Amino acid sequence: MRYILKNFNCTVICRIFLKNIHIIEAKISKGERIELRVSAADKRIFRRAQELSGDRSFSSFIIRVVKQYAEEILANNDRIIASEKDRKIFFDAVFGNSKPNKNLVEAAKRYQSKNT
Repeated sequence: MRYILKNFNCTVICRIFLKNIHIIEAKISKGERIELRVSAADKRIFRRAQELSGDRSFSSFIIRVVKQYAEEILANNDRIIASEKDRKIFFDAVFGNSKPNKNLVEAAKRYQSKNT
């Protein structure tokens, strides 16, 4: 591949690359549809952002941005759930009614004997 591309300039190589990406995108089956109504001002903002982003189409821009934001929301939610679980484990360990195990009792005795 490198030998074949050696005779082309960067613009041609980029066009070949982008064309192949477009072919790959076209092969992905997209059976679901989402319809949105937005104000004209919002649509202008979205269109301008899409033009600046370099996304090939308005739909791909919207999908990419919404998906990225949705993944951030899900990741934050997963961290909150994990931190809630950690909080519960911590408070149960500190304030719960569980009795110390044998190792903890022995460690406490060693500590007391060294500090008395």
